[in-house]
Amino acid sequence: MSKFDEKISFYKGVMDNMGMSYDDVLFDKITRGLGPSIFKRDAASVSTSDPGELETVKQNFLIKKLGLEDGESLDNAISVVADKMGKTNRVKYRAIFYYLLVKELGQESKI
Repeated sequence: MSKFDEKISFYKGVMDNMGMSYDDVLFDKITRGLGPSIFKRDAASVSTSDPGELETVKQNFLIKKLGLEDGESLDNAISVVADKMGKTNRVKYRAIFYYLLVKELGQESKI
Protein backbone atom coordinates (compact mmCIF):
# COMPACT_ATOMS: atom_id res chain seq x y z
CA MET A 1 0.00 0.00 0.00
CA SER A 2 1.41 3.40 -0.98
CA LYS A 3 1.77 6.26 1.48
CA PHE A 4 -1.05 8.04 -0.29
CA ASP A 5 -3.35 5.03 0.04
CA GLU A 6 -2.43 4.81 3.73
CA LYS A 7 -3.42 8.48 4.19
CA ILE A 8 -6.72 7.95 2.38
CA SER A 9 -7.43 4.93 4.56
CA PHE A 10 -6.53 6.92 7.69
CA TYR A 11 -8.84 9.80 6.73
CA LYS A 12 -11.69 7.42 5.96
CA GLY A 13 -11.17 5.83 9.37
CA VAL A 14 -11.42 9.26 10.98
CA MET A 15 -14.65 9.93 9.09
CA ASP A 16 -16.02 6.54 10.14
CA ASN A 17 -15.21 7.34 13.78
CA MET A 18 -17.02 10.67 13.43
CA GLY A 19 -20.06 8.87 12.00
CA MET A 20 -19.75 10.55 8.60
CA SER A 21 -20.62 8.84 5.34
CA TYR A 22 -18.57 9.60 2.25
CA ASP A 23 -18.34 9.01 -1.48
CA ASP A 24 -15.09 7.09 -2.04
CA VAL A 25 -14.43 8.41 -5.55
CA LEU A 26 -15.10 12.05 -4.69
CA PHE A 27 -13.05 11.87 -1.50
CA ASP A 28 -10.13 10.28 -3.38
CA LYS A 29 -10.23 13.03 -6.03
CA ILE A 30 -10.25 15.81 -3.45
CA THR A 31 -7.42 14.25 -1.49
CA ARG A 32 -5.32 13.72 -4.63
CA GLY A 33 -5.88 17.37 -5.51
CA LEU A 34 -4.20 18.39 -2.26
CA GLY A 35 -0.96 16.76 -3.40
CA PRO A 36 1.95 16.49 -1.00
CA SER A 37 0.37 18.88 1.51
CA ILE A 38 -1.43 15.94 3.14
CA PHE A 39 1.96 14.64 4.30
CA LYS A 40 3.02 17.91 5.94
CA ARG A 41 1.90 18.18 9.54
CA ASP A 42 0.94 21.85 9.46
CA ALA A 43 -0.60 21.86 5.98
CA ALA A 44 -2.58 18.65 6.51
CA SER A 45 -5.04 20.34 8.85
CA VAL A 46 -7.21 23.45 8.93
CA SER A 47 -7.06 25.77 11.92
CA THR A 48 -10.62 27.01 12.28
CA SER A 49 -9.59 29.37 15.08
CA ASP A 50 -7.34 31.31 12.69
CA PRO A 51 -9.29 33.79 10.51
CA GLY A 52 -6.35 33.98 8.10
CA GLU A 53 -6.42 30.23 7.56
CA LEU A 54 -10.16 30.30 6.87
CA GLU A 55 -9.67 33.13 4.39
CA THR A 56 -6.99 31.04 2.64
CA VAL A 57 -9.40 28.09 2.42
CA LYS A 58 -12.02 30.37 0.93
CA GLN A 59 -9.71 32.11 -1.55
CA ASN A 60 -7.55 29.19 -2.68
CA PHE A 61 -10.04 26.35 -2.65
CA LEU A 62 -13.55 27.70 -2.93
CA ILE A 63 -12.88 30.66 -5.20
CA LYS A 64 -9.79 29.67 -7.23
CA LYS A 65 -10.21 25.89 -7.40
CA LEU A 66 -14.00 25.58 -7.52
CA GLY A 67 -14.62 28.91 -9.26
CA LEU A 68 -17.23 30.11 -6.77
CA GLU A 69 -18.03 33.76 -6.19
CA ASP A 70 -17.07 35.31 -2.88
CA GLY A 71 -19.96 35.92 -0.59
CA GLU A 72 -21.63 35.17 2.69
CA SER A 73 -22.64 31.68 1.50
CA LEU A 74 -18.96 30.63 1.42
CA ASP A 75 -18.35 31.91 4.95
CA ASN A 76 -21.51 30.14 6.13
CA ALA A 77 -20.42 26.87 4.50
CA ILE A 78 -17.01 27.08 6.20
CA SER A 79 -18.74 27.67 9.53
CA VAL A 80 -21.14 24.75 9.01
CA VAL A 81 -18.28 22.39 8.12
CA ALA A 82 -16.26 23.52 11.14
CA ASP A 83 -19.27 22.75 13.33
CA LYS A 84 -19.76 19.34 11.67
CA MET A 85 -16.16 18.44 12.42
CA GLY A 86 -16.66 19.52 16.03
CA LYS A 87 -15.57 22.64 17.85
CA THR A 88 -13.65 20.53 20.38
CA ASN A 89 -12.00 18.46 17.64
CA ARG A 90 -8.52 19.98 17.62
CA VAL A 91 -7.38 18.40 14.37
CA LYS A 92 -9.54 19.11 11.37
CA TYR A 93 -7.88 17.36 8.45
CA ARG A 94 -7.82 19.43 5.29
CA ALA A 95 -8.90 16.56 3.02
CA ILE A 96 -12.00 15.93 5.14
CA PHE A 97 -12.69 19.65 5.55
CA TYR A 98 -12.54 20.23 1.78
CA TYR A 99 -14.67 17.16 1.10
CA LEU A 100 -17.35 18.43 3.47
CA LEU A 101 -17.19 21.89 1.87
CA VAL A 102 -17.75 20.41 -1.58
CA LYS A 103 -20.73 18.41 -0.29
CA GLU A 104 -22.14 21.36 1.68
CA LEU A 105 -22.00 23.62 -1.38
CA GLY A 106 -23.17 20.95 -3.83
CA GLN A 107 -20.08 21.34 -6.00
CA GLU A 108 -19.30 17.67 -6.63
CA SER A 109 -19.40 18.18 -10.40
CA LYS A 110 -16.46 20.62 -10.24
CA ILE A 111 -14.01 18.10 -8.80
